[in-house]
Amino acid sequence: MSTAGAAGAVGAAGTAAEVSRAEYCVIACAEAWRDNGEVLASPMGLIPSFGARLAKRTFSPDLLLTDGEALLVGLDGETEGWLPYRRHLTMVTGGRRHVMMGASQIDRFGNQNISCIGDWARPARQLLGVRGAPVNTLNNPVSYWIPRHSPRVFVERVDMVSGVGYDRAGAAGVTRFHRLPRVVSDLGVFDFAGPDHSMRLASVHPGVTVEQVRAATGFEPAVTGEVPYTREPTAEELRLIREVIDPKGLRDREVRA
Repeated sequence: MSTAGAAGAVGAAGTAAEVSRAEYCVIACAEAWRDNGEVLASPMGLIPSFGARLAKRTFSPDLLLTDGEALLVGLDGETEGWLPYRRHLTMVTGGRRHVMMGASQIDRFGNQNISCIGDWARPARQLLGVRGAPVNTLNNPVSYWIPRHSPRVFVERVDMVSGVGYDRAGAAGVTRFHRLPRVVSDLGVFDFAGPDHSMRLASVHPGVTVEQVRAATGFEPAVTGEVPYTREPTAEELRLIREVIDPKGLRDREVRA
């Protein structure tokens, strides 16, 4: 595993500072929206929302942020435009939206479950339900955020398919807008550059080893050569996270060191 960019070093300024695991996760989530252009960023969860706001403030200024209901908002939260449901659906069906969802289960091909645990006819646990996951995954790019990486979440086979993975999208011939850019967890970052679009370990957060990720994953992720560390934040990115985006430190409640 590469040791370039040791934990605690801050990129551009070259000054030392302790970077928390949560801050690496914010950086990794922000990178999901790099080079996306003018698309609707739809983060679901605290760390993804901080990542989207950081991306817009830095390397993806054309991102469109939403209040989650009916408005487009600016960096200061002020209303920039109206987003009626019909327009939202148009963006979804045309691929002009990049969602970062959660997952109660996810498998090696990116099939996601947020509906139930156990057999669908008699589940051991009822969850959110399928919701809009199938439409999201078939009509616009979808990434995932997993705050607690474990074999119970990263599974060999999901109990029910809510979000559609690469294998099922390919078999059904619905790949025009289907794309899963990345999965971010509290241990590392995955893409789908493994064999047959299977999950590949793209980076580990500083302080985490490849062996730890393997032990916490219910399938064998693809590994290509040395696995790098998740990139370091710049001094300006750290300032934005700590002083502007999340001055109350809520990120550390979701991802502890």
